[in-house]
Amino acid sequence: MLKAVNLTKRLGHLEILKGINLHIEKQKIACIVGASGAGKTTLLQILGTLDRPDSGQIEINQTDVLGIRGNKLAKFRNDQIGFIFQFHQLMPEFTAVENVMIPALLGGRKKDISMEKSKKLLAFLGLSERFEHKPSQLSGGEQQRVAVARALINDPAIVFADEPSGNLDSRNAQELHELFFRLRDEFQQTFVIVTHNEKLAAIADKQFEIRDGVIS
Repeated sequence: MLKAVNLTKRLGHLEILKGINLHIEKQKIACIVGASGAGKTTLLQILGTLDRPDSGQIEINQTDVLGIRGNKLAKFRNDQIGFIFQFHQLMPEFTAVENVMIPALLGGRKKDISMEKSKKLLAFLGLSERFEHKPSQLSGGEQQRVAVARALINDPAIVFADEPSGNLDSRNAQELHELFFRLRDEFQQTFVIVTHNEKLAAIADKQFEIRDGVIS
């Protein structure tokens, strides 16, 4: 599913990644852990094609993602990759359903089909009474579930999450973590999650720790 070989990245004179190697199979939850400033988010952005390494190789679903650029890369990212962020990144002027639909519409899918699928995903995530609510009308946990639905709308091969429970209280964080495992089992979804949450990392299928720019 995901294979990274000898990824390196420098920011100025600072060497952030010094040769990262990892392999994650389909339908697994993998957590990336490490101290603040260790390069976790940098690695996640590179794996998710939002940034490029200075050297190395990345394959997602047997596609050499570093070999494609521009519109082809943008299409691959929209079709094959889902993203979940710590602060939700929802559009405040749009309803829950409309927020979830955005990646599908960007991918050229029909509006009525996208809306129906958005509602099904939100209902699966326990938000059937929140279709027409805007983000300001939702709790933090509800906003994050909308973000999860948005990440899943295009049936991505893999979902990358950056501290997805970092802005939630303990109860909502636990519910979100349980949701990831339900999605793994029922949707055969693969997750790569950067987290400081020790409980989530402990129960993940795989755990990678970044230390001194490498996986230790």
